[in-house]
Amino acid sequence: MTAVADLAGDRHIVVCCGSGGVGKTTTAAALAVEGARRGRKAVVVTVDPAKRLANALGLDSLTHTASEIAQELWDPEGDGSGGGSLSALMLDAKSTFDDLVLKYAADTAQGERILENRFYRNISSALSGTQEYMATEKLHELHEEGAWDLIVVDTPPTRHALDFIEAPARLTRLLDNRLFRLVMAPTRASFKVANLALVTFFRTVAKVIGSEVVEDLVAFFQAFEGMEDGFRRRARKVAELLADPRTAFLLITSPGRDSISEAGYFARRLREVGLGVDGLVVNRIHPRFGDEMPEDLRARAVALAGTAEAGGGSEAQAGLVQLYENLADFSELVARESRQLDGLEQQVGDVPIVRVPLLPTEVSDFSGLLAVGRHLVAEPPETGPDPASG
Repeated sequence: MTAVADLAGDRHIVVCCGSGGVGKTTTAAALAVEGARRGRKAVVVTVDPAKRLANALGLDSLTHTASEIAQELWDPEGDGSGGGSLSALMLDAKSTFDDLVLKYAADTAQGERILENRFYRNISSALSGTQEYMATEKLHELHEEGAWDLIVVDTPPTRHALDFIEAPARLTRLLDNRLFRLVMAPTRASFKVANLALVTFFRTVAKVIGSEVVEDLVAFFQAFEGMEDGFRRRARKVAELLADPRTAFLLITSPGRDSISEAGYFARRLREVGLGVDGLVVNRIHPRFGDEMPEDLRARAVALAGTAEAGGGSEAQAGLVQLYENLADFSELVARESRQLDGLEQQVGDVPIVRVPLLPTEVSDFSGLLAVGRHLVAEPPETGPDPASG
């Protein structure tokens, strides 16, 4: 079996990353299915608010709580190892944030004050980066529960996936920011000093966003007092979890130029933060029909056309000329994709790679999902000279 599929059997967490529309959600779901078929308790969680994961699993919707999927759907032939299970959920960033606040509040009253604060209600659902950080929190929560052998994360498109990875460090920087620490000064005396130091700042802000918003902001910081250490410790744990050897990053792309460019960008950025790509899946590879070079196919089309003109060729002969021209165009497309993929494979380095062919239909149910899974676990073809890449 390919090492990409083996991630489902060996790793605890697999983070699936890639640009939009490359089959990332489908691959994440197929990998979780493979884990379940190998006897593991697998859960797949999507950060993407779209319903792609639910559709791929043949479900109407997903909730913030993991829902188990009937085994007859993901193992219809009953040929899995046995003992495995498959569950799925969709991130609800605000619910995760609320749960985190209640977890680190000193008491119920403090938690309720924060949840009812208007500033908090705004940032818990609208602040840039909140969704990505809460996704890491949900990942850590699933890890801490200890109920899952395999957690597969379907992240947002590439640039936001980087926000997902960098979210713990960003929160730590915010909590260590001098302005934040001044506002959060815990003693009454130092808080008075902080108010004097920040009064000009707050007056300026009030002119822009209104004094009522500033009052909500100050009330939020006051209600938050004493909780920052808990958030800081949690952020460090999440960062450690992402860097754990049992966590793998699976890069998913299609052979399109833009998708490959995004995949290369992500691979570089991942290396910059001290991580790396553990596998590459290329979806929707166009098939190759024969080994003839495009120029040979075009030459044959020209020869046939000349014969047809000289002898008053038939309609069937004219159609054959068109077919050869189409095949030459298709062969050139395959060659171009192959060259682009060669460049990406060099960027990601020596990692397992799976090429999934273009399927006849979009994946919208478990039969399509299982078809993708069969390609993930298939033996890789023998590598040799590529006639279309010359």
